[in-house]
Amino acid sequence: MSTDLIEATIGDIEPGSWKNTILAGLANYIDAGSIVAGSAALALWAQRYHLTTGFLGLIAAFSANAIAAGVGALIGGFLCDRLGRKKIYQYDMLFYAFGMLWLVFTVQPWMIVLGSVLVGLAVGADIPASWSLIAETAPEGKRGAHGGVAQVLWLLGPFVVLLMSFLLAPLGLLGARLVFAHLLLLALLLTLLRSRIRESPIWMAAKSMERPNVNASRYQMNGHHQLLDTRYLRSMVFLIGMYGIFNLYTGTLGFFLPYILRTVGTQSQVMAMGLQAGGAFLSIASLVLIFMRLVDRVNQRLLLGFSIALQIVALSLFAVLPLKAPVVILFIVLSALSWFGAPQAFYQLWSAELFPTLVRGSAQGITFAAVRIALGLWSFFVPFLAATQFTTLVWILVAFLAVSGVIGVVWGPRNEGKSLVQIESEVSLTPTSNPMDRVSSSAPRGCDGTDSRDPEGA
Repeated sequence: MSTDLIEATIGDIEPGSWKNTILAGLANYIDAGSIVAGSAALALWAQRYHLTTGFLGLIAAFSANAIAAGVGALIGGFLCDRLGRKKIYQYDMLFYAFGMLWLVFTVQPWMIVLGSVLVGLAVGADIPASWSLIAETAPEGKRGAHGGVAQVLWLLGPFVVLLMSFLLAPLGLLGARLVFAHLLLLALLLTLLRSRIRESPIWMAAKSMERPNVNASRYQMNGHHQLLDTRYLRSMVFLIGMYGIFNLYTGTLGFFLPYILRTVGTQSQVMAMGLQAGGAFLSIASLVLIFMRLVDRVNQRLLLGFSIALQIVALSLFAVLPLKAPVVILFIVLSALSWFGAPQAFYQLWSAELFPTLVRGSAQGITFAAVRIALGLWSFFVPFLAATQFTTLVWILVAFLAVSGVIGVVWGPRNEGKSLVQIESEVSLTPTSNPMDRVSSSAPRGCDGTDSRDPEGA
């Protein structure tokens, strides 16, 4: 990148960066809140409308938790690179509110499916735009911490939704409608607040420098053709492998855990909501006290590895012990505390670092789409496995965690302490190399985020 772009970035990013992060990161609140609101209502819908396990799988597969969100991310990622981050993440909240209306006023099973699809499309479109904006407007040396705020909001959504579901549980399906209504009102408010945010200065500078080059070589590709470059294809495969496999675990429990606790275990609707709300609170504390303080200064792959190990221990309890209240509580506590290095947080961070500005949203959209669509296909089988082979389901989820952890620890990049502009400049200087190979082989960094190698050997 040019010096002008670097100067524009340094000069425009700092003012209001936390405000930008919060308003953009509220996409995570709405995304996760929508997923958990749907999961909380799942058992109630099944009881009211006599839904089969196959129909429950259909709802899960095409909801904000899975396929619809993936398709929305694919479309939204491409558009936010072409039109700008702000246009997408501002107006798609209106589309979200329209979809949420169907869930608030559902009276037939088909309305649940339609509302879930519309909500999922809107949520998915918002993710690449908001995540790109967060990375591009974060001050130097604080990109991970700003990403951590977005992850806190991703957990705050479930916490508020579960707390509301817990308090409104005596109202039955009416309580679920009120939970959906609060998400609808937030989307409308967010549309208004986001209208006051400026566009990403990095994207504007990169867009102003964009030049078509019909004679470009394979390592000088312009526009979205850059994503066909081997280095970026490999980066997308890495992200899909690490986060996609992890998301099969989190997506399963995020949507089906209340249903599992009620049908496989002996917990009531009130108990299931209360336990998950407590877990969300502990996860937020883990992110704030550990992840946000360390992520920009220490080896990120080690954080991820320790997190995965703790989650494996927690989940294994479900396979070897009866699903009684003490076991469920211990699982909730251990898994929640492990969020200090969960792959989802690193997916948000690394998906911004591994791609150039003008294709960053598209790359995030492609990888996010692959992740959510895979979860959608997997969700078809979860109700059946939960009902007939629960222990087998648990061991499959443990395997997902282990594979995701290995991919992240072995091939995760080492960019802590570097600015987004610096990372992109370094990658552009080595067009034939894979950025993951380059950063993974670097020497360990000091606690201040600086590279401990001799400058002559860099």
